[in-house]
Amino acid sequence: MSRSLPLLVLLIALSPFVVAQSTPSVTNDRISELRRAAEQGNARAQFNLALMYYNGEGVPKNAAEAVKWYRRAAEQGLAEAQINLGVMYGQGEGVPKSSIDAYFWFNLAAAQGIEEAQINRDIAEKKMTREQIVVAKRRSAAWTPKPE
Repeated sequence: MSRSLPLLVLLIALSPFVVAQSTPSVTNDRISELRRAAEQGNARAQFNLALMYYNGEGVPKNAAEAVKWYRRAAEQGLAEAQINLGVMYGQGEGVPKSSIDAYFWFNLAAAQGIEEAQINRDIAEKKMTREQIVVAKRRSAAWTPKPE
């Protein structure tokens, strides 16, 4: 049985991918708290800080900074961050566009039963060669979470 994220899921304009979105309340104190927790390795805080950078809420909009924080949370196994990092790779936002990397991150989240990730993985797969799919699947199979 797949589970769905308890987040508002939106289609990004001009993108075939579904991104996990939530909007944390933004105050200077909240930003400081999030940054402190994120720097200490809290994956949920890293994800929320990434969303703030992606949306430009309380901080300057910065796709590369969003990728940095999504990656840190995704590497710890946070499915929402894996989905959003996959979207960033799929669109080439803050990182070079890469179907292999997009598929890889979507596949990791899909393995956790996240329906949006399964949809995104299937979309990415349609744009890939057989060889690219094999590479992405091998990377996924070899992946293990990296706690901070």
